[in-house]
Amino acid sequence: MSITALDFERCYRAVAARDSRFDGQFYTAVRTTGIYCRPSCPAITPKRVNVTFLPTSAAAQQAGYRACRRCLPDAAPGSPLWNTRADLAARAMRLIGDGVVERGGVPGLASALGYSQRQLTRVLTSELGAGPLALARAHRAHTARLLIQTTAMPMSDIAFAAGFASIRQFNDTVREVFAVSPSTMRSEAQRAKTHSAPATNGTLTLRLPYRTPLDRDWLEWFLSAHIVPGLELWQTAPDGEGYYLRNIRTPHGYAGVRLTVRPGHVRAELTLRDMRDLAPAVARVRHLLDLDADPVAIDEALTRAGVTDDDPTGPHPDRAWFVPGIRVPGCVDGPELLLRTMIGQQISVAAANTHTARLVAALGEPADGPIPRLFPTPAAIAERGAEVLTGPAQRIRSITAAAAAIDTGDLVLHQGRTAAELRRDLLALDGVGPWTADYVTMRLLADPDILLNTDLVVRRGAARHGIDLSDAAQWSPWRSYLSMQLWRTELRTRAARPEPSETTSEPETKASTD
Repeated sequence: MSITALDFERCYRAVAARDSRFDGQFYTAVRTTGIYCRPSCPAITPKRVNVTFLPTSAAAQQAGYRACRRCLPDAAPGSPLWNTRADLAARAMRLIGDGVVERGGVPGLASALGYSQRQLTRVLTSELGAGPLALARAHRAHTARLLIQTTAMPMSDIAFAAGFASIRQFNDTVREVFAVSPSTMRSEAQRAKTHSAPATNGTLTLRLPYRTPLDRDWLEWFLSAHIVPGLELWQTAPDGEGYYLRNIRTPHGYAGVRLTVRPGHVRAELTLRDMRDLAPAVARVRHLLDLDADPVAIDEALTRAGVTDDDPTGPHPDRAWFVPGIRVPGCVDGPELLLRTMIGQQISVAAANTHTARLVAALGEPADGPIPRLFPTPAAIAERGAEVLTGPAQRIRSITAAAAAIDTGDLVLHQGRTAAELRRDLLALDGVGPWTADYVTMRLLADPDILLNTDLVVRRGAARHGIDLSDAAQWSPWRSYLSMQLWRTELRTRAARPEPSETTSEPETKASTD
């Protein structure tokens, strides 16, 4: 949502109602106090003449506003617009959230997006109210606040872990954004005890907020059903609470994550080898669980598709397929997503997990902690995958060829790509057909509008509930969520875990997709 696209009346109504659904989607800047807030801030609603609405926290900071210390606007869930929009600004925000500017500067961000630095800066300033440096600065300020309030790290270490070039820059930014010094912020957090358990041995415990409702059963089923031994672990605590463990690759090494879905937030325990990886690790966990989605808007659109004044029930009065708050699981690593998906073609989920576990055991790098290995690098799979993988020779060649393409840079898998370009490049691979291309694009980019209409389970779910998938426009732009709804309801109807052969379509060889 650009500055000019913000509807003042709609935004003001959200602020007056303290509607938390809009937290992270825009920010309220109050001229009389010089602070900016999230829409649900519990403070007295400011007068209309005293407020302006901005699309990003960076825009507010660039305009000279300080973050509200009562509502902590930077702690809101991320904007769902960065997923629903596919323009340059949205794709840039995804990469900024993953720390691309901290690692490669503005030149690295511009290169990843395929634009010049000047053009990128012009577009971001016009659309989001701030250029890439200011947007990255806001991101660093958020990371700094997390580390100040949740760890006992020295301030000098926090400064560099958050991506600041100097301690002076760190101190100045914290004072400008939060109106207090770093040491005062830590003291206040300790007195209020609003922070999570202090970090020990590089482990932080964070509360990752999400917008309600959230279908916890679906997320937990999806994670637990696709567990690869040696790479991931799903366990149920004595109190019945399930949690998911794995290691994820990060820009400076790897991190261990333990995730538990709870009401209103996900409890995330992150064991970091390098504190500079905090922001990327959090961004990837949020992406994996689709925590920035706007479920109220999605659910309303899905349940009202085709409804008119003349036909108030619409063409789909049977809502047995629908459950509120379903999420589209993302991923923590693009190459891993593609290669695991290719390994699982035309075999059961259990068989796919077994094949992948064998690959991980043979080629995965060892890791510390309860999860012994990382997913193998594309280079390792390209070189030695044929020695480990079993099955049809053509599929093995396709997997190792895809790994080689990733390793050489011929195939680029990151969130800054457009769906059309990514799908085109995936379909150019041998052994990748429409289902795999759509599935990987949906999960890698968090694209909300991909209908898996070649999926056998989705088709059966649609047929069972009288949904015509050929008339898919009525579900746009939420067709990915419709796919998950139909997937979930069909599997539940069968009262059985899915057989992976039922979660793919026809064999995905190059010949079969022509």
